[in-house]
Amino acid sequence: MRIGICGGTFDPFHCGHLHPVLAARETMEWDRIVYVPAFVQPFKSEQAAASPLDRFAMTVLATEEHEEVYVSKRELERGEISYTVDTLEELHAEHPEATLDWIIGDDNLADLPKWKNIERIFDLANFVVLSRLGNHDAVPQQFRDRVTSDPAKRGRCGSIVFAANATVPVSSTEIRRKLRAGESIAGMVDPRVSHYIQRNGLYREVQT
Repeated sequence: MRIGICGGTFDPFHCGHLHPVLAARETMEWDRIVYVPAFVQPFKSEQAAASPLDRFAMTVLATEEHEEVYVSKRELERGEISYTVDTLEELHAEHPEATLDWIIGDDNLADLPKWKNIERIFDLANFVVLSRLGNHDAVPQQFRDRVTSDPAKRGRCGSIVFAANATVPVSSTEIRRKLRAGESIAGMVDPRVSHYIQRNGLYREVQT
């Protein structure tokens, strides 16, 4: 089994979180994709604007029509800083024979040396990098020997693989700004996510 795993705050979950991952699925031959909303991401000092339950619900709504796409509560239930290595340890214990691919954007590459227990992460999984250009030069020097150009030749762990596919120029920050300004977010999020945001009054400007 091959499992693609995508972590993030998903505040809110938008098309840029989903469409590039689905586009990479055939090439990477993932049997399932798992989204893991973070409780608190290590490199983000600010708290998420929406609650863990709301962020989980929006991720479920945006992915529920896609077969073999799952959403995991494990990091939310831990209720602490969400380290990738901890999540991978759990998934490896649950699926000891599976190939685990941790999905990141190419903007995350420069920070890889700062990730907690990065060498243990490479023992447990591969990194699959979603990138429009497939720029291998963005990989930190100490990890460049791990880059595998052919996804089919990656091992069960230890590789960095580029999925050269179109990215979606949408950000959660921009969506929250538009919502505070009363602007439309049509086309940026799934309609069910938009309805959930409106129904629950999320991301409105705080009145003082």
